Amino acid sequence: MTTIAAPRARVQRARGRRRSHVLTASDKVTLGVMAGVPTLIQFVLIWAPMVLSILLSFMRWNGLRLSDIKSAGLTNYQFIVKDYPPFWPAVAHNIIWLLFLACVATPLGLLLAVLLDQQIRGSRLYQSIFFVPVMLSLPLIGIIWQIVYSQQFGLINGLLQRTSTTDAINWLGNPKLNLWAVLVEATWRQAGYVMVLYLAGLRAFDPELREAAIIDGANAWQTFWRVVFPTLRPINIVIVVVTVIESLRAFDLVFITNGGSNGLELLSSMITIYIIGPANRIGYGSALGVVLLVISLVPITFFLVQQFRKENRP
Repeated sequence: MTTIAAPRARVQRARGRRRSHVLTASDKVTLGVMAGVPTLIQFVLIWAPMVLSILLSFMRWNGLRLSDIKSAGLTNYQFIVKDYPPFWPAVAHNIIWLLFLACVATPLGLLLAVLLDQQIRGSRLYQSIFFVPVMLSLPLIGIIWQIVYSQQFGLINGLLQRTSTTDAINWLGNPKLNLWAVLVEATWRQAGYVMVLYLAGLRAFDPELREAAIIDGANAWQTFWRVVFPTLRPINIVIVVVTVIESLRAFDLVFITNGGSNGLELLSSMITIYIIGPANRIGYGSALGVVLLVISLVPITFFLVQQFRKENRP
């Protein structure tokens, strides 16, 4: 009897474990809600507007009645490329914005992260100071820097002792200077965000790997670039995506400064003018939005392809 009862008991326990893994109706409803609601929100707020913008870029519409929508083919794209003078300066400014954040703000944030990772005295205080601009809204940052760049009362002109009406530098009104001045504002904010991301990666780095590299004769420079930095690859992917997004949605700073004109033309400001501005030409604005989408996808796709190739190499 004992030899027969033991297998039966094992079979019953196995059946009990199988029953415990079967989802009940309430479990299925919960999983459906948890997966369905975020998917629906993403579809309504992201994918549906993107698809509609692509479709409207081939249409002519004044934004009033749906019956007014007319097919326009490639006319909208031909207009912005050939007959709209601010288009190419805006594309150039967006590319300059992207390169400046990538080549100036990102290395600056990495440098701050490396310095703060050395456990210097007051590192937490410095980290909080550098992170403060990230917590401020972009319009507020624009207003703060308008005070800094003010011709007669600004901090910079005051330090340069050029506050008179004859020799004061018009940082935000001069089309040869205002783009670079606003890029400094964007860097002031972006560097703090990059610093926090890299600092989190450096704090998670195994110190034994650094010690082993030093024992093998590597100096601090070689240790960082050959041992530490390769482990920050996931952080690099996030920073590349964030940098591209920040550079292409740079609307608040230029709009606060002069409405996105006179040397500060950007695709995002022109989209606003055509879609919700007095122009009210949805087709032109949608075509500009599609161009902005393509420009944003190119660097992100290129970087991700390169990273995946490195990971797949034997």
